[in-house]
Amino acid sequence: MAGDDGNHNNTGGGGGGGQEEVQIQIAGPSKGATSSTGEAPPHASPVKHWHWWLMVILNMFFLIAGQTASTLLGRFYYNQGGNSKWMSTFIQTAGFPVLLIARVLFRSRSEAATSSPEASTAKITLIYIVLGLIIAADDLMYSYGLLYLPVSTYSLICASQLAFNAVFSYVLNAQKFTPMIFNSVTLLTFSAALLGVDEDSEGSGGVSQGNHVLGFVLTLGASATYSLILSLMQVTFEKVIKRETFSVVLNMQIYTALVATLASLIGLFASGEWKTLEGEMHTFSSGKVSYVMTLLWTAISWQIASVGVVGLIFVVSSLFSNVISTLALPIIPVFAVIFFHDKMDGIKIIAMLMAIWGFISYGYQLYVDDKKSRKTSASAEESS
Repeated sequence: MAGDDGNHNNTGGGGGGGQEEVQIQIAGPSKGATSSTGEAPPHASPVKHWHWWLMVILNMFFLIAGQTASTLLGRFYYNQGGNSKWMSTFIQTAGFPVLLIARVLFRSRSEAATSSPEASTAKITLIYIVLGLIIAADDLMYSYGLLYLPVSTYSLICASQLAFNAVFSYVLNAQKFTPMIFNSVTLLTFSAALLGVDEDSEGSGGVSQGNHVLGFVLTLGASATYSLILSLMQVTFEKVIKRETFSVVLNMQIYTALVATLASLIGLFASGEWKTLEGEMHTFSSGKVSYVMTLLWTAISWQIASVGVVGLIFVVSSLFSNVISTLALPIIPVFAVIFFHDKMDGIKIIAMLMAIWGFISYGYQLYVDDKKSRKTSASAEESS
């Protein structure tokens, strides 16, 4: 999550350069799709349009790279002898302090002048607390899923979040459903369903069939919860905060991650798992230093992924952010086979192809929307 929801970046400064903070222009095709009026978004100038695509590409890179690295490192932690679900949950958001560096670097003197009036502190604080607690619960479900499932199965089930997000986006964000989007959602739903009925799907490290089923259910539940988080974040950006600076994206990530980290820390001590951490470090197959570095880089990778997630929600939409997450599908299973010797049977290959087809379907819809937006803007300019 994360929402993940985590990420660093130079996304905020990617197009800024000077003293002023970048104002993110919501001029992309998907933003028009989320409009409650159904009107095409106003066409940006060539410079703004180029800047918008630069922000999208940078956030896509952060999301894909961070998600792939964090998932593989999370599986490595379990494979080498780690067994604390709460520690795995904790490190998914614990790296958020690195975002304070970006917050300071990209803070500008013109920020107050270029932003809209802020919502009440009490309202924003309540939103951060609620979202943070939901994120902590979501991360815990993902931790159990990654423990009980092979990485390849886990990553493919996570693709179902797009189907859940489409529903939440329709209800909460006024996302329009086109035939291509419906096709994308349907394909990803069947992709996850195939894995659910695959009786030959092997467990991870001798996991029992019961735990394997539990891992599937929890991963599916986590995907649904994650999708809800994305839509709620988009509602917060559009209806409550109403500001278009990158600092807003960072604030959302920092404060919700702070709440989630504190909740995970409480869970770590309340469950008694903290007592096993020293033993884990000493028995970690690749050594103590590897244990510490695995946790550190997993935390950093999650933050990289979260900046990409939240950035794409803000620049485009929650549905688009979720679709981009599926880009890691052909990447994670391949690495899982190479490093963890996961089994890639026919069912998984078919599920992967269906998921990729679903992504291409939605990507084509974005292309069509963007092309239509350009034509509408050109016609409006000619008539004026």
